[in-house]
Formats: sequence, structure tokens, C-alpha cells
Amino acid sequence: MGIRVLPPDVANKIAAGEVVERPANVVKELVENALDAGATEIRVEVQRGGRRLIRVADNGCGIPADQVALAFEHHATSKVRTAQDLFSVHTLGFRGEALPSIAAVSRVTMLTRPREQAVGTEIRLAGGEVVSTRPAAAPAGTVVTVEDLFFNTPARRKFLRTVATEMGLIAEIVSHYALAYPERRFTLVGDGRTLFQTPGTGELRDALLAVYGLDVVRHMLTLDASLDPQSGIRVHGAIGGPALHRANRKYLIFFVNGRVVRSPMLTAAVEQAYQGVVPTGRHPFAVLKVEMPPDQLDVNVHPQKLEVRFARGDEVFRAVQRAVRRLLVEEAPVHRYTRPVEVVDRPLEEAGSPPPLWPEKPRPGGEARLPGAMSGSPAPSSHRPELPGADVGGTKLPPLRVLGQMMTTYIVCEGPDGLYLVDQHTAHERVLLERLRRQRERQAVPAQRLLQPLTVELTPQQLAVVDEQHDVLRRLGFEVEPFGGLTVVVRTLPEVLKDHPDPAAALAEVLDGAIHDRRGLSWEERLTVYAACRGAVKAGDPLTHEEMVELIRQLEQTDLSRTCAHGRPTVVKLSQAQLEREFGRR
Repeated sequence: MGIRVLPPDVANKIAAGEVVERPANVVKELVENALDAGATEIRVEVQRGGRRLIRVADNGCGIPADQVALAFEHHATSKVRTAQDLFSVHTLGFRGEALPSIAAVSRVTMLTRPREQAVGTEIRLAGGEVVSTRPAAAPAGTVVTVEDLFFNTPARRKFLRTVATEMGLIAEIVSHYALAYPERRFTLVGDGRTLFQTPGTGELRDALLAVYGLDVVRHMLTLDASLDPQSGIRVHGAIGGPALHRANRKYLIFFVNGRVVRSPMLTAAVEQAYQGVVPTGRHPFAVLKVEMPPDQLDVNVHPQKLEVRFARGDEVFRAVQRAVRRLLVEEAPVHRYTRPVEVVDRPLEEAGSPPPLWPEKPRPGGEARLPGAMSGSPAPSSHRPELPGADVGGTKLPPLRVLGQMMTTYIVCEGPDGLYLVDQHTAHERVLLERLRRQRERQAVPAQRLLQPLTVELTPQQLAVVDEQHDVLRRLGFEVEPFGGLTVVVRTLPEVLKDHPDPAAALAEVLDGAIHDRRGLSWEERLTVYAACRGAVKAGDPLTHEEMVELIRQLEQTDLSRTCAHGRPTVVKLSQAQLEREFGRR
């Protein structure tokens, strides 16, 4: 096949593919243009997750009439003049690719007017081609409307995810810029409903309150490290105290010179600072702004400008790590992690004493109370029940005898062929998951009605899932109703979550887990998996001997008992032969 120059329409679509992968990329580019235009008010309106419509309106400087068409030409920009300017970029946009790339794969209308001009200009494009240009009445600023995204590249539309997922990604972009620029007023509207609006006061805490709600803000610590005169680096923002942590790294948000970035290095710096502060397996909540000389930063390393390269990365790492750690040491309140465990035979304060090798008989009329949803089965008798033997090499476990608990995390058991260590969290998660699946198939998931309905503030992404998956959530035992803005009312929870110490956090954690699960599962399955995960006992929860025995009995009768829903092992075995070799008996 001979070499040829691609037709302009093909080249434009290829270039657009680097910049515009999904609706959230469109929103990001348009919001950045609005910020660069000096806008103090930015309104983002979205329909059907951005597939049908994206509209970004701002009160910025506007575009002169004779430059409107030029704005849609490739590499047309007002922000870079020479190659040297690329090494000292002060603006968010500079490549001149955003508008032509968006226009190449959608129908675009721009209405714009500079304050010094009496009349604005309206331009319409479809598939990158100008359809019309005319004078029009317009407020000062710019309104860009993007409709029918990917109408001329239907193959790309197939790769878009659900409306809730795409809406969540858009909400994440807008909320991040609202936190980066608290002096600007941001409004996000999804399908006619205002999801959040920041006041534009210039105070980060006010923006955090609008985006994440009071439950988050009251646990945040203000970080305001002074500028290091030698490195020129300043770190400021807000970080979560010991009580505020999440199951994933989604809430580690970084801005470098006002730009939202992804940075494994900055993530590692913050997590290192939090060592010993948050529980194992949990991640901090932080909104950090790093300011540094522009010539020490390369922002031109990613088509969507999501990544940056630091000239002196080790200095940036140390500055962030030290600033966060210093604030945690000086101001973070002491936080106790507790979970009440009700037992009948042994008081909680005696939990440190060695448990008996076999469970004691319950008191007359009494029954061992098990954490989470382990309760509901009869308490084990004083003699181990004879259970049908399972194939040791199959998916089920052999009969095990509980010896005790180690590190309040692992249950130590004796089996017919060696010593077994059972991870109490992953084991209980597997038990609950299979129980929920069976109940779901029968459409009979037990729900626990709350004595007092809870009002819960969600993130825009979480709220989008609640709206779209309302029926699925109800089938799983969540009765959730909108209450205005980002607030919902929770009336019932699945029974597996009835003993969760914070029911409001339970709903948010289940939604977060489902949102970030990338295994291609249905929403119903994802929500089921994370309901089981959040309802399970945790590492660090002390268990009575009776509770351990009951959990092992249930695990023995569970299919696929060797792993949890996330593929982590539930059991580690040390065989008799291995023990004999270690003790020199072989």
C-alpha cells in the first residue's frame, strides 16, 4: 500500500480522538477555556451524560467577531507565541486543539461577545465544517453548546459507558475545578437539576462544603505551608483528619499551578505522610494545591493535559510529604476506631483472654450475637457438628476446628491435613456475597428499616448512580429518595449492613465501590459485591470464639470459599508435611 496524506476530515477525527474520548473531556476543555478567559461565573449544563447536550456558559472576555471562525482552526491559540513559551505556560489551554477537536465529532454552536462590542457573534459547525456565522444578541462572555457528540463516529459512541457513569465523570471534572478556583462561582446542572453550586467566595472550605457536604468539611484540616524561598514551591489546600478516609484513591485530588493533574508521585507523597494515621487498606482524603515556577514544570506531556513532568520531582515530593505530615502531627485530633460487638457468654472487656478451644454452651434461652449478618443461625453447640466432608481440592473447605484469633484479623484453624489461617474479612465477605446473590435471585433481599430516616449528602457521581439505578438499589434493600440538591433520604438498608457503625457512610462506600469497579460487571452485581464487602467484619474487629466458629461453619458450606469477590484469598494453608519439615520431623 502506497504512502498518502490523509484527507482533512480523517486527520481531524484522529486528532479529535486524542483530545475527546468521552463527554467529560469536552467539559474539561471548555471549562479550562472559560477559566483562561477570566470568567468569574461558569455554568455547566449536561443532558443524558453529555451524549445529547453539553453547554458551558461563562462571563469571561469573549471572542472578537473577526476571530470567532479562527478559534476553530487547528493550532489556533492566543496563549502561545513561540516554542520557548511551552516551557513557561501560565494558562490551562495552549495547544489550540480543543475547539476544532470537539467540533470535528459533534454539532457545535458558539455565542460570544466581548464587553467592548455591542453585538455578539453566533457560529454553527457540524462535523468540523462551518454551517453559518451571523451577528447575534448575546451577554458578555461565551456560551458553547455541544450536541450529538460522536454523531459522525458511531463506533466511538459504543465505547461510552452508562449515563450515570459519564455524568459522574463530568461531575468529577467540574467539582475539581471548583475546588481549584474557589474564587470562581461554578454551577453544574444535570438533566434539568442543579447538582451543586459553589459560592465563589475564594474560601476553599466553602467550595468543599458545596461539593462534598458538611460531613466531609468538618473533618478537614486547612493546610497553608509557606513558600519555600529556595525551591519556589508552596503547598496549600485541605487534608482529612484521621476520621476521614476512603476505600480508594479517588479523593486524593491534586492541582499544580491551577491545573488538575494525575500524579503517582504526589499520591505516594501524601500516603507516606499518612502512614500510621489511617487504617490499613484505606486511603486519605486530600485536596492539595502545589504552586511552583512554571519553568520547572512540563505540562505538554499528555494529549489531554492530565499529567505533568517535574524538573525536580524529589523536591516536590519532599515538600508535599513534609507539609502534610507536619499538619497531621500538629493539628490532627486523636481518633478512635471502635466497633461494638455484642456477646452473651463473655463481656467485651474480657476479649483479650484466651478463648476456649471449643465454644461454651450458651446460657438458657441465650444465643451468641454475631457481627454483621453472621447472626440469625443457631449458636454452635458444645460439640462440633458432623458436616458432610468436602473435597479438599475443590472449591469448598474441609471441616475445620477453630483454635483462636490472631492479630484480630486471622482465624487460626486445624484441618484434617494441616493448619489453616482464615482472613475474617474476606471470608465473611464471601459468605455474605453468596447469601445476597441467593436472596437477589428470589427477589427477597431482607431490608432493615431505620428508626430515624437519614439525610445523606452524596457526591454528584454518587447521586447520578442513585438516580439511574434506583430500582436496582431498592431490590437490594436500599430505599433512597431525593431530598434536594445532592442530599438524599435513606429509609432502609440491606440487612447485611444493619450493624455498620455509620449507615450514611455505608451507602456512600457501596456506591463508590461500584462506581470504580472496572471489571465489566452489571450495576446490580457491583452493588451486591460492595454491599457484602461493607457488611463484612473488618480486620481489627475482635471476635468471640462462638462468632469465629459460626463464621467458619458458614464458610465451609459456601461455594468458591477460597477467595472473596475481589479475588483475594480467604484461606492460607500450612500442610502437615510443611509443618513436619519445619520442625525437622521429615
